[in-house]
Amino acid sequence: MNKTAYALPELPLGEWEESKMTLHLYFRIVGKVRMALMPRKNHWWFITLYASSKGFTTGTIPYNGEAFEVIFNVIDHQLGINTSWAGSEAFPLKVELSVAEFYHAFFRSLDNLGIKATIQDRPYDLPVKKPFSEINEYRSYQKEYVTRFWKIMLWVTDVFKEFSGRFYGKTCPVHIYWHHMDLAVTRFSGKRAPAMLAEARISDKAAYSHENISFGFWAGDEEVRSPAFYSYTYPSPDGLDKQPLQPGQASWQDSNGSPMALLMYDDLRAEADPRQALLDFLESAYQAGANLAGWDVSALTVPPLSDL
Repeated sequence: MNKTAYALPELPLGEWEESKMTLHLYFRIVGKVRMALMPRKNHWWFITLYASSKGFTTGTIPYNGEAFEVIFNVIDHQLGINTSWAGSEAFPLKVELSVAEFYHAFFRSLDNLGIKATIQDRPYDLPVKKPFSEINEYRSYQKEYVTRFWKIMLWVTDVFKEFSGRFYGKTCPVHIYWHHMDLAVTRFSGKRAPAMLAEARISDKAAYSHENISFGFWAGDEEVRSPAFYSYTYPSPDGLDKQPLQPGQASWQDSNGSPMALLMYDDLRAEADPRQALLDFLESAYQAGANLAGWDVSALTVPPLSDL
């Protein structure tokens, strides 16, 4: 398939918002198991999920000298667990599978495979305040919209990987942070960031220990009512929101007192070449932040093979 041939589908938040929240809570349950069992890695890179050829995956999780993987199989609409000791479990992702039912089915499957993991049985920074094991009000799994979301995340992963390969410096994998359910890739200057206040959350202290410019995509939320791409620079340099962005529909928005570059997904879909338009957005946001923050942009840029 030609890289420019894929037609990006519509993903109106209002049409699948309950399904999105249900999937988000599924992701958090599985992601917390990965967090509990993986060895720690900087900036929370050890807890994330990934878009894959079948859906969404934890990647390999070590366990007692062996390994297992959890896959949200969006093609067959089932949650699968595969192990290196030849055991496997699966259960269907049904139209009305509640979060509580998913939680119990998932841990029952882990138990059947001899996998033990303890997690904090509660979501944070979401309107839902009860334990996962008691959440029955979110029970919508719209196969069509989950499939669209997966295909979009797969396409964006490919573009983010191309963009990521243009940078010599430290870069995170292209991955899904299940806390906000956003797909992200981050570049680092190599310099320490200013220390945060003592009362700052440990999660923020670990994530923002070094200067970085982050790029991402999410499907929308209570404040941003449509899917969008974003970029922010940390720490945010003065004048960032005065820098030009591409394509023309991209703009700077305030995000908790700092500028965030925003490109709405539907505006990208309307571009003649969405892939190039997204690469242009990522590059313009990077140049804006890196130049103002004093990064050595020239030394950090990977040249085309033809220039070597």
